[in-house]
Amino acid sequence: MDLNYTDEELAFRDEVRDFLKSELPASISDKVKSGKRLTKDDMDTWHAILNKRGWLAESWPVEYGGTGWNAIQQQIFDDETCAAGAPRIVPFGLKMLAPVLMKYGSDEQKRYYLPRILDGSDWWCQGYSEPGAGSDLASLKTKAVREGDHYIVNGQKTWTTLGQYANKIFCLVRTSTEGKPQEGISFLLIDMDTPGITVRPIILLEGTHEVNEVFFDDVKVPAENLVGEENKGWTYAKYLLTHERTNIANVGANKVSLAHLKHIGREQKVRGRPLIEDPVFSSRLAQIEMELDAMATTNLRLLSSPDSVANAGPMSSMLKIKGTEIRQALNDLTRRALGPYAMPFVSEALDTGYNEEPIGPDYAAPVSQEYFNNRKITIYGGSNEIQRGIITKMMMGL
Repeated sequence: MDLNYTDEELAFRDEVRDFLKSELPASISDKVKSGKRLTKDDMDTWHAILNKRGWLAESWPVEYGGTGWNAIQQQIFDDETCAAGAPRIVPFGLKMLAPVLMKYGSDEQKRYYLPRILDGSDWWCQGYSEPGAGSDLASLKTKAVREGDHYIVNGQKTWTTLGQYANKIFCLVRTSTEGKPQEGISFLLIDMDTPGITVRPIILLEGTHEVNEVFFDDVKVPAENLVGEENKGWTYAKYLLTHERTNIANVGANKVSLAHLKHIGREQKVRGRPLIEDPVFSSRLAQIEMELDAMATTNLRLLSSPDSVANAGPMSSMLKIKGTEIRQALNDLTRRALGPYAMPFVSEALDTGYNEEPIGPDYAAPVSQEYFNNRKITIYGGSNEIQRGIITKMMMGL
């Protein structure tokens, strides 16, 4: 693999940079760069801008409205949008459900749902985890019983990210109790406005309303909303999770966090000298940078490989493990670099319009929030312990 950009790739990078300079609203990028909370309008605005340019679905095939970009172009686009302070596109419809529909959905489902994902008509959330079924997802109990041309759904989902904004949810539901637990799961598309659905907020440790509980009480779902075959949902779920875990690696975002940490290292002083010159700090920083470079190469290898689909399971597990560990290491070292200025946490300081005197340098405000929030990332999408089990089983035969 040649890791140097070709002239064509450098020209594409310049095109992306010019687009971001002219089209990314400063009001949004300023929020992202300063760690402020984004609103639904902010996320919708950027979604619409990318869709108008035809750059929203960078990993989709052209036939479905995607860019048709190769792996290098996708990585360049990710790196540049992160560096410019663009919001992360909400992945549930675009990068998680859409690949499942393209591979397993009916023609009618593709024709109806894929354009609505692109134009923002539908905001999707994910109905996987339950109070007793997180990393052990196969033990889920939310039940769907077929009655004529409908399913009747009862149960509960939890940790439903941004479910307060969603008008659609894709759910794993139990349609059979025979055989292994994985053999009785189906994949349903459900309208969040259907009677019987209740969404309750879960407020996180750092004060944000990011996740929710979703309850289903005799919810009537048309049978045509079943994706693929009944009781085959576990196959579709695993396919979706390979895309989710690769996205969780967040190579571009980690590169931006590393650059920001270097900036803090140059600004903060220890015994009158920049912190970045301290041998302990610089050693930890170098270790993170080496691991990030290795992960970025692995990510490109996966995306570029002609048999990437076959290798996606264990490789995406590797990326999920390493990406989340690097992210937490960056958060931890950033917190240590700021010393006592990382200790205060004022949740309101992350909201637009807050104008109180900052505690310490202006870049200190979001550090604790990011540290606390990202404690979850080694757990969601299948805990890292589960990912290690996948790797040992699929690649080592243990």
